[in-house]
Amino acid sequence: MKTLTIIQARYNSKRFPGKILKKYKKETMLSLLYKRLSRSRYSEKTIVALTHSRDDLHILKECKKKKIPFFIGSEEDVIDRFYNAGEKFKAKNIVRITADCPVVDSNILDEMLKIHINGDYDLTSNVIKLTFPDGLDIEIMKSSALKKAWLASRKNKKLQEHVTTYFYQNRNIKKYSFTYKKNLSKLRFTLDYPEDLVVIKNLLNKVKSIYKFGIRDIDLISQKHSFFKKNIHYKRNMGSKISDGQKLWSRAKSVIPGGTQLFSKNPDLFLPDKWPVYFSKAKGCFIWDLEGNKFTDMCFMGVGTNVLGYANINVDKKVIAELKKGNLTTLNTKYEIDLAEKLISLHPWLDMARFTRSGGEANAVAVRIARAASNKPNIAICGYHGWHDWYLASNLGNKTNLDNHLMKNLPIDGVSNNLKNTVFPFKYNDFESFKKIVSKNKIGIVKMEVTRNEPPKNNFLKKIRALCDKKNIILIFDECTTGFRETLGGVHKKFKVKPDMVIFGKALGNGYPINAILGKKIIMQCAENSFISSTFWSEKNGFVAALETICQMEKSKPWEHISKIGLSIKKEWKKISKKNQIKVDIMGTNAIPTFVFRSKDHLKFKTYISQEMLKFNILASNTIYISLSHNKKILKKYFKCLNKIFTILGKCEKKKLDIDELLEHKVCISGMRNK
Repeated sequence: MKTLTIIQARYNSKRFPGKILKKYKKETMLSLLYKRLSRSRYSEKTIVALTHSRDDLHILKECKKKKIPFFIGSEEDVIDRFYNAGEKFKAKNIVRITADCPVVDSNILDEMLKIHINGDYDLTSNVIKLTFPDGLDIEIMKSSALKKAWLASRKNKKLQEHVTTYFYQNRNIKKYSFTYKKNLSKLRFTLDYPEDLVVIKNLLNKVKSIYKFGIRDIDLISQKHSFFKKNIHYKRNMGSKISDGQKLWSRAKSVIPGGTQLFSKNPDLFLPDKWPVYFSKAKGCFIWDLEGNKFTDMCFMGVGTNVLGYANINVDKKVIAELKKGNLTTLNTKYEIDLAEKLISLHPWLDMARFTRSGGEANAVAVRIARAASNKPNIAICGYHGWHDWYLASNLGNKTNLDNHLMKNLPIDGVSNNLKNTVFPFKYNDFESFKKIVSKNKIGIVKMEVTRNEPPKNNFLKKIRALCDKKNIILIFDECTTGFRETLGGVHKKFKVKPDMVIFGKALGNGYPINAILGKKIIMQCAENSFISSTFWSEKNGFVAALETICQMEKSKPWEHISKIGLSIKKEWKKISKKNQIKVDIMGTNAIPTFVFRSKDHLKFKTYISQEMLKFNILASNTIYISLSHNKKILKKYFKCLNKIFTILGKCEKKKLDIDELLEHKVCISGMRNK
């Protein structure tokens, strides 16, 4: 046999599982590719080279069903699979086509084969110099040259992973670079992502015959930029250069609106195209990604949920022991009573508790109960209180109302316009503006964070409390973030101001979902006059985790360690920023210190920090949720690295360096409380 065409196929794909068996009408992408290649005049046979992997049984089934010849070889040693397939069919030349290129042009294949055979080349390829659209890749090898590559790979495992690596690295290999008349290399007909499938199907819908069309037809279509709108943002060979986490992130965006369940975990907030995104395990203040890389978390620590550190042995032990007995049944768990009584004992002026599993739910429940108890349903707010309609309604009257509370230009599509003029934001530490809102808007509820980026000044909280008492307004403190970080319970205890209701979350369960709403009996009993109920609010794990977390906190008093560490971080930030003549605003509680660059390049600087810290295996941004697991040794490494970065940023501020040239990735998107 002169020429054998081998389709390199595997079922598994982190970016798009099972992609080669996706269908267009009656044809899978694999069977379509096989039929297109079978039209070649110079290749006598086309086969599929699959692996012994159990997942590839899907491919084997397809081959048998469509009567496609196949060869089964090693999954890891790809060059061995190719070499042995060639040996079996005794081919003089072997064509390599990957199964994720379903519209490879057989006419171009024949042109290349003619040149390859007549020129007696070891390798003829149209990807040496990129001119063809991605997905029309063809590589032709002389069998004798493939044997040399195979022999070399017996002593070099890296050569085993890719069939043609040896050919491109070896200067003695006689190569021919086949190019197209126009450079269309930025266009994509490869199949790596769900968006690619959409583009390929659109193409197939436009051609007369899905088996016969070629590059000349594609060229006509490629002039229409909108045709490639779905996948033009993907770069060529991007998949081989990005991590498993980023590959999954690409998949996530196609099946999950927004890509992730929590906005704060969007990787584009930190380092687009590079942030690890997904974890395999965590312990203390360390996280391992899907590829086994270990990172020190000097960032969000589960977005503030893990005060005791990841996978606390005592909390996990209690939860696992109870989990073995069952979690959610027809009957209730006694632990919800135990937790209610425990929380009330820590806040003895409050009488009753309700529980949810997320902060947004807890805030919505608190508002519902307070509105049921008040004859004046309008709310004055200060701070961030979640995603529910009642809160976002603040932006119905003015789209910038929440700019200082959450993030600028917050989208509010889907929020009923009937809620307009029911929620009124006020600025922290601005008591006069608060008084005006109360006097003009028949406020029945005040809902606020006790502190976030700055401490209360001029008895701000006490003045709020006094005015609420005078006007018979229900005062709710949202301590989802601050609770159990600076005291055993709410940080309001530190400021000696007692709310009518208080909400706890995040740190309460040390990573397990549990939120609590505590309040005075006269208010909380009004919950019985409204329907407030959810199946998973009754599951056992959250209650057990919260009880043990509180128990461990009583023993270790983590807030003492956390506040001390946080104070030292603030001091060191101030020191290195001053040393490098960088203007920053340092803010936040000692438990959650944060800083903002006083520069038009704030987001670029923030991105650069994440970029460079990641090279030291540190997850970092401009905010740190401190945990009991953070210690002086970890801080020493963090600041050793950060000082080097600030030195560079200082030079950028002085225009000695250009931050745009230093960034290796896109600038991060703006998130909560970013300028």
